[in-house]
Amino acid sequence: MIKRFLAFYQPHRALFFWDMGAVFLMACADLVYPNIVRQIINDYVPSGNTRLFALWGVALFFIYLAKAGLNYFTEYYGHLVGIGMQADMRNTLFSHLQKLPLAYYDEHMAGDLMSRLVNDLNEMAELAHHGPENLLLGSITLIGAFFILGRVSLKLTVVLFLALPLVIIFALAMQNRMDEVSTRTREELSEVNSDLENALAGIRVTRAYVNSTYESMKFAGQIERFRAASARRYKIMAELSSGIFFFTDVFYLIVMTVGGFFFFRGEINVGDFTMFLLYAGTFQKPILQFWSFFERLQGGMTGFRRVLEIMDMPAEEEHPEAVAVASVVGEIEFRDVSFSYTERRGANTGEEEGDAREATPQHEVISHLNLHIPPGKTIALVGPSGGGKTTLCHLIPRFYDITSGAILIDGRDLRHFTRDSLRQHIGIVAQEVFLFAGSIRENIAYGDLRADEEAIRQAAQRARIHDFILSLEYGYDTFIGERGVKLSGGQKQRLSIARAFLKDPSILILDEATSSLDNATEALIQEALDELAVGRTTIAVAHRLSTIYNADEIIVLTTEGIVERGDHRQLLALGGVYAELHGARSPERVAWDVAEH
Repeated sequence: MIKRFLAFYQPHRALFFWDMGAVFLMACADLVYPNIVRQIINDYVPSGNTRLFALWGVALFFIYLAKAGLNYFTEYYGHLVGIGMQADMRNTLFSHLQKLPLAYYDEHMAGDLMSRLVNDLNEMAELAHHGPENLLLGSITLIGAFFILGRVSLKLTVVLFLALPLVIIFALAMQNRMDEVSTRTREELSEVNSDLENALAGIRVTRAYVNSTYESMKFAGQIERFRAASARRYKIMAELSSGIFFFTDVFYLIVMTVGGFFFFRGEINVGDFTMFLLYAGTFQKPILQFWSFFERLQGGMTGFRRVLEIMDMPAEEEHPEAVAVASVVGEIEFRDVSFSYTERRGANTGEEEGDAREATPQHEVISHLNLHIPPGKTIALVGPSGGGKTTLCHLIPRFYDITSGAILIDGRDLRHFTRDSLRQHIGIVAQEVFLFAGSIRENIAYGDLRADEEAIRQAAQRARIHDFILSLEYGYDTFIGERGVKLSGGQKQRLSIARAFLKDPSILILDEATSSLDNATEALIQEALDELAVGRTTIAVAHRLSTIYNADEIIVLTTEGIVERGDHRQLLALGGVYAELHGARSPERVAWDVAEH
């Protein structure tokens, strides 16, 4: 772990070494003062050499002036090293998060990941900057003081330094306790962030069900657990701090008693005694620096360890023979495909919709499925919840990898395509629309970041939302709020459809794409989707059967697999599952029931 931590210094090594050089000079400056005082007391004062006395006074002034400049350098440029490493780690971690399988996000809450990306790396930046500085400054001060004092009185120096191992032993004894409570505090802070993110995202549901008091009590409970963990951490820090300050006071006591004894015996003179007393004060600084180093080491390494837990998660791997696919015709074939969701957490199952949300640990959602979809055809998937419709759609862009069997696109196993190149040719319009906080233009352009203004406007026109956008004060520059909160469900859905128009994919997946629209708007959008589907392979998941009457083929999918297939008229004539679904759900049947009863 330390080796991996040190690797992040590499891009900033030049500035880091300049910073360490400045720290070294500051430590040397601290060592000069007591020795000069010794000379003044022993030589210049008794001899009345006012010239050298004044000269050294001026020299000390310039030494401290230089020290102030060095301190400025380390405080500013040293922090630049820390925040530079922090930025590198955040970029590395975020890039890795982009490559993790979606199954990872099914089991980890966004608030916890945010806490590791932000809070934990803040502690790491402090360690990266102040840790080496404190360690070097303290080491140089102690080593330099030992040699300087040893030349004056080796016996007194040895007695003084014998107390140092006690400080080290004490600090190491506290290390394991600090590591444990620091880790626990980090975990509780992650839980606070997760609860907060979850509560704010669901604020409208909370208000609708009048559960604000419940949410406040739940959050207060989490805050109390974090407070308790923090209290334990600060208790150990207080014990460590008190012990360190006790040992620094002991240094004064040792010098005063043992040094005084040597003075009375004539083994050292008054100047030497004074120098030892000043160095005893100098010892306090490196000891406090070592304490600060251990404190930052615990916080920084705990945070870095939590970051490495994510970095060590395997990213989505490509098949050794995977190549980028330049074009896709759109023929899709499922050969004996099975798929199971595994290791799902009961309280944290992610945000996947439809059948994915219904999966349970080791539950086989799709079993030995065989299906052929010709290129350019529109296939509709219908059936009761839990049959695997949404899951089947998620397998095509490889959001999840199949357990067994093979999925072929244009006759080739899709695992032999790189994921990015495969997904470039697949457009998805889901039931639950996700829009980014930003402008309308930015959200449509997400379908093709290289698209020009004219292409964006054409996509909006084809999605039947262009006129609405122009009616807004800021038009395409209108800010839509977090997750498009300022738009209606139908407007958000049409923006999502415009995004798919802009992408212009070879394979189109519509997962309840018109579910949020009223009947009038649905008719307009359905017309646009029919236009988009021309010449493309389209898979439409539908519960509103009126939207898939014109599909080339309708597949009825249940937990038993494919139980029926055919067009609308053929399936109605069978009088099976599709006919039951049609009778229960179609608007025509509802209207007939109202008219009859």
